[in-house]
Formats: sequence, C-alpha cells, structure tokens
Amino acid sequence: MKLPRIMLTAPSSGSGKTLITCGILKALKNKGLNLASFKCGPDYIDPMFHGKIIGVSSKNLDTFFTDKATTRYLFAKEAKNADFSVMEGAMGYYDGIAGISTKASAFDVASVTETPVVLIVNARGMSLSLGAVIKGFLEFEPESRIKGVIFNNMSSGLFPRVKEQIESKLPVKVLGYVPTVKDCVIESRHLGLVTPDDVENLQEKLNKLADILKDTIDLDQLIEIGREAPELAPVEPKELSRIKPLKDRVRIGIARDEAFCFFYRDNLELLEKLGAELVYFSPVRDKHLPENLRGLIFYGGYPELYAEELSQNIEMLSEIRSLIEEGVPYLAECGGFMYLHETMQDMEGKPYKMVGVIQGEAYKTSSLGGRFGYIELKSKEEQIFGTADMEYRGHEFHYFDSTSCGEDFTARKPLTTRGWNCIHADEKSAAGFPHFHYYSNPQMIANFLEQCASFNMNGE
Repeated sequence: MKLPRIMLTAPSSGSGKTLITCGILKALKNKGLNLASFKCGPDYIDPMFHGKIIGVSSKNLDTFFTDKATTRYLFAKEAKNADFSVMEGAMGYYDGIAGISTKASAFDVASVTETPVVLIVNARGMSLSLGAVIKGFLEFEPESRIKGVIFNNMSSGLFPRVKEQIESKLPVKVLGYVPTVKDCVIESRHLGLVTPDDVENLQEKLNKLADILKDTIDLDQLIEIGREAPELAPVEPKELSRIKPLKDRVRIGIARDEAFCFFYRDNLELLEKLGAELVYFSPVRDKHLPENLRGLIFYGGYPELYAEELSQNIEMLSEIRSLIEEGVPYLAECGGFMYLHETMQDMEGKPYKMVGVIQGEAYKTSSLGGRFGYIELKSKEEQIFGTADMEYRGHEFHYFDSTSCGEDFTARKPLTTRGWNCIHADEKSAAGFPHFHYYSNPQMIANFLEQCASFNMNGE
C-alpha cells in the first residue's frame, strides 16, 4: 500500500515537538487533508491532543510491545483510510530501552515502518552550531532516515541565513522554523502534559499556532517528503489469525471518564475483534453500572485528582464491589488498580474510601521511584491471562504506590538486572500497577474474554 507518512522527532525531550506536531496537524487539516496520527512509545496523553486536533483518536506505535510485522500491521490498519499520516517521536530520536539501546526508540519505529523523518531542533542559544547537532544525528546510524529539519525558537531574521548554511553543508532540507510563541504553551502535570480538556481555549491556541506555521514551515515540501515513503505490504500477525473470536459477544464494562482516560485504542479494538461488546461507564458521575455485564476493566488515568468525587459515589462503589464479589472477571491497571483499594489518597495526601476489593491503601509519593518504564512480565502460576510460562509486555509509570502491590507476577526491566513482584492475579482477575499492551500477547485477552463468557449474574 502507498501510505504517505512522516515522523516528527527531536534530539531530546523538551524540544517542543508535541506542540509543533499539534500545530502541523492543525495546519495540514486546514489544508483539507484527511489525517491519521500516531505517537511513538507508551504515551496516553499526546494522542489525546492529536485526537482533539484531527477529530479522531490517535494511536500508539511501540516496537517494545510489538514485533516488526505487528507494528506495520497496526500502522497500516489506521493509515490506509487517511491521505497522510503523522507520527510523533518520544524522548530523543535514538533513545530506546534502558538508555543504552535504540530498540523501541523513535528511530526504531521509523526504521520498522520505513518512514521519512523530520528533526525538530531547539535553536535557542545556537546558530551555525545547529549544523553540528544535525550532522551528528544524520551520521549516528548509517540509515538515519532524517530528510528534513525544523528549527524551534528561531527568529525570522536568522532563519534564511542558517538555512542556506545548513543546506549547503548537509544532505537535508530545512523546512522552516517556529518563532517563540509564549501564549501557545501547553502546561504539564505530574504524569506529563495536562489532558486536552484541561487546556483553556485549546482550539484557539492551536488555530493561532497553525496560522503561524503555514507561513514559517514549507508544508508542501513536508508533504512531498512524506509521499516519497516506500510502499508497505502489511499482513495480519500469525498469532492473531490463530485466535478464534467468541461465538457470542460478551458485554464488558469499561470505566471511562475524566478520572480514567488512559487507553491504547488498539487494546480496545482487539477486545472488540475477539468478541467483546464494550460498554462505557463513569465511576465519577454514573450512579449505576450498565446492565448484564460479564466483565469489568479499569484502566489508568488521574483518579487521585477526583478522589473525593469517586469516594462520594457510594452507589457505584457498592455495585462494583458486589459484582466483583459475585465473581465477575475483571482487570485493573495503575489508576484503576488504585480505585479498587480500600483507601486512596488524593494529591494532598488525604485518604478516601474506594471500592475495597484490594486490601490496602494507594498513597502519594514524591517521585517515580525505581518502578517505571518498560517491563517484561511473567506470572508465577496459571491465572486469568494464561499459564505460568506465558510472557507479556507492559510498562509502569506512576507517582503513587500501594501497601499491597501484589506478588503473583514478576516484572523485569529489559537489558538490566532490575526486577520486582507485582499484580494480584487468579483465574478471575488481574490487578496491579503495570499497563499491558494486548498485542504483545493477544492470547492473554482472548483468555480473559473466555472467562467473561463463562460468567453469569449468579456468579457460577
């Protein structure tokens, strides 16, 4: 398939790539293009911003979770319905697993998907030295795939002189610059950027930025670079094609609102592909669960910001606890796991009563500690996802901790000796801090749905 595409990346975090990516997406949309967008790595918030801009949910691409064939398949599945695809890199372009490998870096994603790359370089405090930075990134790997550069925080007066020098010395196109635009900044909170719904006048800010970028960046040349991307021939992964969907759909209740908003769209779509009917509910606002549920899933988010509202919704807490006690299969990760505790602290450290099926307290800490980043997971015994010898991939990223993290899985950070125990799991449930990517082992979610199919409201 001919799938025009570009990756926007940077030498490091803090270079402005998320804001510029959003501005470029808005500018391309204003040109009339039907877009698909992607975020490299295990990031939930940046895709929300992409989605707000292009009007559809963005997706993640992550070569730690998925092999080459699966990554290409997931990309093409979304990109085939678009005129043009934009990927946003994560961290620095070559920064991958454990800080010592390019595996799972933006470079790795670009290589696997054969995507041309545009490097966004923060020009603050530099002029001709920018050439040395760009030259280093062009030559660090034999095939960098870097075809263009954009300068952030550069003046209109300096740009044409630097552009001439760079293009005369290096095999790269200088596509434009972004001036300092102070009133288009997006704030951050403890897990990264605030969510789009928290940004006042977001569309106004992005429209202003897009208007600037259409004059300072050569969007037509950027599109042309993307159209030079080679064709892809993706196929459905073999392990997925071997799994038979359920004969009859099962209703799975998924907590989804401002407190629980961290999802991989591919996870949700795989649930549906394998036989789930997804029914969303709000633990913050709804008083009752949807009817006839055969399973529950609680993903991550910011429950600590809504601890009082969650605790005051006594009817919802009671119904969830009762259904779990009846034996409904359930999954919970990170923020959803915290919600199932007896108590959970808010951002000020004040404890609130929660669902109460996890015996312990979720409490605030001052840092990420040592349990964050990519992890390889393995269960000690057979449980809801499968047998003890099955392996899974996920990540942890949380400032909160628990007095009861679970002991039924082992987690190991790749390319290091660091590991720990985690997750409460049995034949009916799995609950802990790790976020799972189902395509790392599709059988895991098929096994979960089989358990859901065998549940009825009498708990038998």
